[in-house]
Parts: sequence; structure tokens; C-alpha cells
Amino acid sequence: MSETRETLIAALVPLAEVVSKIDFGDERAPRAVEAAFPFGSVAISALKDRLVQAHEAGLLAERGDWPVKWGRLAKPTPATYGLSIDAVVMTGPGPGHRHPNGEFSLAFALEGSPRFDGRAEGYVLEGPGSWHIPTVTDGKMLIVYFLPQGSIDFAATGPA
Repeated sequence: MSETRETLIAALVPLAEVVSKIDFGDERAPRAVEAAFPFGSVAISALKDRLVQAHEAGLLAERGDWPVKWGRLAKPTPATYGLSIDAVVMTGPGPGHRHPNGEFSLAFALEGSPRFDGRAEGYVLEGPGSWHIPTVTDGKMLIVYFLPQGSIDFAATGPA
């Protein structure tokens, strides 16, 4: 079967369902996602392989120029539990932005020993109102991120 945006979205919807139920203001929230979808599991490894192949085929993170390639897979709808699903492939800093409702990311190492905002690959939570300049150092990462109601503010210049 050939991968499509629709099949990728369908593969991410079970994760979106779990993410939609977390408290984005609770730093322990990634543990709930980890319990449902262990990062080191065969299922998450297979998802990574599909996402990487989709990126290489131009279906994912197809916009922009290095150090950040990006793209939106899905707008927030009832089918995605009110979350947008976006992806970036990064080798450096991206544009600063605020997360009005929070952000939950799934970060995969692709090359080198990359760190996303100082963190190794895995699940990353940014709380409501948080602001950052997302930065990947020491390699390349593919990051899928979920935004409640698709809310992100690129006009923000610093923390709220």
C-alpha cells in the first residue's frame, strides 16, 4: 500500500486521542502518553519509519528551507480530537512562537545525536502560554506536534 496523507493521519489519530485527554499544564502528562504508547515500542518505531518515508516522498514537512522544513498534516477537527497535527524536520533553530493552549510533540532522531531544545528524542510537552525558539542541535530530528485547536502564535515575541 502506498502511503498518503490520509493514511498518515489515520496512523496518528490513536495517539491524538490519548494526547487530547492530557492536562497540558501538568508536567507529568507525557507519562500518560508513554504508558499508552511507549516511545521505544515496535508501534512507535514503525510509525517513525512511515513518517520518515513520507518525508522523503515529499508528503510530510514539505514546505520551507533548511534548517526547518514543515507542513500541516491535519487541521483540528472532531476526527483528530480537536488537535492539529503538524510536522517539522529540523537541523537548527526555527521561528519563535507561543503555545496558547500548549503543544505536545513526538521527536525522532534522524541523524547524529540531536537534541530538541536540549532534550533527546521522545515525548515533549510545552505548557499553555509557553514560548520558545524551537532548536535542534547536533543532528537532525523529525518532530510531529499536536496543538489543541491548532493554536500557535508566531507573532509572539516572548513568554506571556
